[in-house]
Amino acid sequence: MSNNRMLQYLALGLLLWIGWSVSACKEASYPKPKSYLYLAYPVAEYHQFKNNCPYSFAVSKESTIKFEPGCKAEIVYPKLRATVFITYKRIHNNLKELLSDADKLTTKHTIKADAIIPYPYENKAQKVYGTLFEVQGESASNVQFHVTDSLHHVLTAALYFDVRPNYDSIFPAVDYIKNDMMKMMETLAWKN
Repeated sequence: MSNNRMLQYLALGLLLWIGWSVSACKEASYPKPKSYLYLAYPVAEYHQFKNNCPYSFAVSKESTIKFEPGCKAEIVYPKLRATVFITYKRIHNNLKELLSDADKLTTKHTIKADAIIPYPYENKAQKVYGTLFEVQGESASNVQFHVTDSLHHVLTAALYFDVRPNYDSIFPAVDYIKNDMMKMMETLAWKN
C-alpha cells in the first residue's frame, strides 16, 4: 500500500472519529422560547397625608413623603429608586409667570424627548386646574405636572430616577409612578 493511500485512510478515519465524538456529545437542540422581563408592582394603595401646608393629596403607600421649608416636598419610592419633587408657590399677581416657569421645566426636556404628551386636568368642585406631561424618551424627568386654583396656589411636580435615564428600561416604573401622580392631581385639596 502506498504512503499516499495510507494517509488518505488515516485522514478519513480521523474525520469519522471527530464527527462521531461531536455528534455523540451533542444534546438535542430546541429553539428557546421568547422571554420577557417580568416586573411585579404592588397594587396601588393610597393614603392622605397630613401637614401644615396649604395643600394635601393622596400618596402611594409604597412611598414616603418628606417636607422641607416653604412646603416643598419629596415623595420617595425607595424600591424604584425614584423621587417626585413637589414645589409650592403662592400667587401674588404672578400666575402667568409661575405657569410659564412650570412650562419651562417641561420644555427644557425637548432636546432629549421623543414626544411630550399633555394630559389636561380640571376639577371645578375642588378648584384644581392643570396639566400632567408625559415626556417620552431619554429625558431626565419623564413625568411632570402643574396645578393651580388660579387665585392663590400653584403646585408643580417632577419625577426623577436615581439611575441614568434609559427610557426602555425604566418605562414600567415611569408608568407606575405616572398613575400615582395622576392620583395626586385627582385628590388634591387646597387648604385656606
